[in-house]
Amino acid sequence: QVQLVESGGGLVQPGGSLRLSCAASGFTFDRYAMNWYRQGPGKERELVARITSRFGITNYADSVKGRFTISRDNRKNTVFLQMNSLKPEDTAVYYCKALIDGMDYWGKGTLVTVSS
Repeated sequence: QVQLVESGGGLVQPGGSLRLSCAASGFTFDRYAMNWYRQGPGKERELVARITSRFGITNYADSVKGRFTISRDNRKNTVFLQMNSLKPEDTAVYYCKALIDGMDYWGKGTLVTVSS
């Protein structure tokens, strides 16, 4: 059974940093690309960052380039999202997603609130 469990969200001031984690289980983690999405208040869910399986090639939404870094530890079946220079508009629920054999699997999300 595929499970994705996010953690690390919280309240942070503008300009601050957070590191999100997504612990994966139930599938061969190092065979699949992993994704971070977010959904802000009143907004549609959007792709934030993606990392490929074997070579760790990364892609980012323009809005987070230079501030966020996605990485993975295949030994620990975990994907991370390091978020620096956070802005109020980064406030959202952040979700981990894996596409496995044609099916999307989502975690339940972790809330990030950027506010002074």
